[in-house]
Formats: sequence, C-alpha cells, structure tokens
Amino acid sequence: MEKNAVNKQVCIITGASRGIGAATAKLAARRGYAVAVNYVRNEAAAQDVVREIEAEKGRALAIQADIGEPDDIVRLFERTISELGVPTALVNSAAEPGLRQAIEDTDAAMIRRVTAVNLEGTILCTAQAARCMSTQHGGTGGAIVNISSQAVRTGGYRLTSYIGTKAGVEAITGALARELGAGGIRVNTVCPGLIATGAAPTVDAAGNSRAKDIPLGRLGTPEEIAETILWLLSPAASYITGAIIPVTGGR
Repeated sequence: MEKNAVNKQVCIITGASRGIGAATAKLAARRGYAVAVNYVRNEAAAQDVVREIEAEKGRALAIQADIGEPDDIVRLFERTISELGVPTALVNSAAEPGLRQAIEDTDAAMIRRVTAVNLEGTILCTAQAARCMSTQHGGTGGAIVNISSQAVRTGGYRLTSYIGTKAGVEAITGALARELGAGGIRVNTVCPGLIATGAAPTVDAAGNSRAKDIPLGRLGTPEEIAETILWLLSPAASYITGAIIPVTGGR
C-alpha cells in the first residue's frame, strides 16, 4: 500500500509504545486497522511496535506527541489524518502515574502533570476524535475506549493524584456517551486490574505475591486487556456505550 493511501479503518492509540497500548496497537493491526502508534519519549520502542505490525503486513505509523500538551494532540490527529486517514477509533491509553509518595509530600506540579495527561488529555483527544468521527460533522461514526484502573475501587497506595484522575475518566464516560451517541460514536472505559506490564510491582511490601488476592490466581496480560478493547471497538459491541468494563481476574 502506498504511504499516503487512505485506510477505511484507522485507530489512534495514545501511549502505544509499551504495555497495554503496544499490545492493543498490534492486535488492532491484526484486526484490519491502520494504527497511529503514539509515544512521548521512547521512539525506539514505538518503532519496534511499528516494525512488528509491518512484519505481519499491517500498516502503522509512530507519532510523537505529549498527551499532556494540547498542541501536540492537535498535531497527532492532523498527522494521522494526513498519512493514514480519518480516525474511526481512539484508545486513550496514555497515562502518567506520577510519583508513589505520601500525600503530605505531593506537590502541585506533579498533580498538574498527572491531571494534564490522564484527564485533560483524554478529554482533548476525545474532542479531536469527535470532530473527525461524528456524523454530525460529516464523519462516519466510530468508537472510543478509555483506560481507567480497578484501583479506583480497590485503592492505589500513595497514588492519590493518579487514582483521582482515573476516577474522573470513569465519570466522564457516561457523559460523553450521552453527548456523542447522536453522532454515531460509542464511548466506553476498560478498567484493568493487576496486569503484568512491568510498570506495577508483582509483590506487596511484605514480599508476598499480589496474585494471591486474585480469584483467577494470576496477574493479567496486556494482550487480555487488548482483546477487551478491540471487542469494544468492534461491531460485536455495537449496542454498548457508557459502560465501565472491569478486566480484573475477579479482584
């Protein structure tokens, strides 16, 4: 396919250079999407994801953009449209956990950064997607999946800012679903539990496996989260919007 050929199904995945985002990018490509693989710093990892997709005859493009910067979000969408086509799917996977620290040590700069990426970035990416996808603006409709965290319910030790922003993502999901439904856009949120991404510790402070509290007896994988995301993007979930879907192994 020529470089600037337009794809019918195009998916932007923020934070797609590693973990759940990378797994979702690879699976989306296998399901027929051209994929915008967004990254903020790790270009090498993003390019590795692109190479894996291209090795399987898929189409992908690594695009640097800081989801905490509004101008970068605009550029992400503009480049995707120019080089891949108009997005029909968006996965808001980029996340800034902030520092794991006591609340009395938390500073305003960190709170602002976590909020800018996790909550404001999700809203602004969704706003850009609505302009592209909504049938009310000449689009063909589409689907958006946000990524929250089951820690909103179980508690995230010394991650107050992160948990607060993820709770915010869940809170806006229903509002966005109501607002964007008339334009043919579905909006849902996936809440991963303990996932083996390398970003979260696999043992607790006492050295015990964190899997002991999970009914299925193990941590989840990024690929299992990706499967749920792609299902929500697909026609198989055509009557689902405004949902908060836990993928937690029962925890």
